[in-house]
Amino acid sequence: MRTAYREHLDAFAHDLIIMCDMVRDIMAGASDALLRGSLESAEGALSLAEDLNEVRTRCDERAVELLALEGPVARDLRQVISSIYIVEDFDRMGALAMHVARSARRRHPDKAVPAALLGYFEEYARLTQDMAEKTRNLLIDPDVDVAMVLSDEDDAVDDLNDHLLTMLTQREWKHSTREAVDTAMLSRFYERYADHCVNVAARIVYLTTGLMPKEYLAKQERDEAEADFQARFEALERQFYRGPTAPPEN
Repeated sequence: MRTAYREHLDAFAHDLIIMCDMVRDIMAGASDALLRGSLESAEGALSLAEDLNEVRTRCDERAVELLALEGPVARDLRQVISSIYIVEDFDRMGALAMHVARSARRRHPDKAVPAALLGYFEEYARLTQDMAEKTRNLLIDPDVDVAMVLSDEDDAVDDLNDHLLTMLTQREWKHSTREAVDTAMLSRFYERYADHCVNVAARIVYLTTGLMPKEYLAKQERDEAEADFQARFEALERQFYRGPTAPPEN
């Protein structure tokens, strides 16, 4: 029975990797469509919608089966619950990437954003693809330190979004109203996509440690402070203790 259960759990984990690959490919195609004005790339990205939904449905069915029929406990239960949340994040990432693709397709043969702003969206594309790649690696080899780094990359995405919104609202806008709306919406799509990568990383931290990222950081700080205190305490004992036997234990 446990062998069959583990096989179901492993299959669920594999489906998460498949979903991650799909949303990464959708965003890659959507970004290419946006930056180059490629109708083919936009259509290619949107064509993956049905496949993504199929994997999502399969994951939902696996989750119900694992929870209702197998009765997981402790770490296994944590894995199932975390996976359910991760599926939802990947589903939203796919939807956001498709919004980018639809925006590019809608404006074809023109580009959805002014040429002067394409550099910002090139950086969006680079950052989000890098975050998606790190997310995939975390699914294969969970690493808490790598998961925590994703928050720093998300800060870079947030900076881009804040800068573009400042250009739209606090400076003279030299382009059309339509371009202003498209720029604001597209910036938001990338920003939210990156947020969901961070959400997945947070679930990996929880799965690995049983703690959410803020709790994990707080524990790290406490552990480091305790280790520093112990090191200083032992250094003072080595320097000043003059007893004939080992110093008493605390």
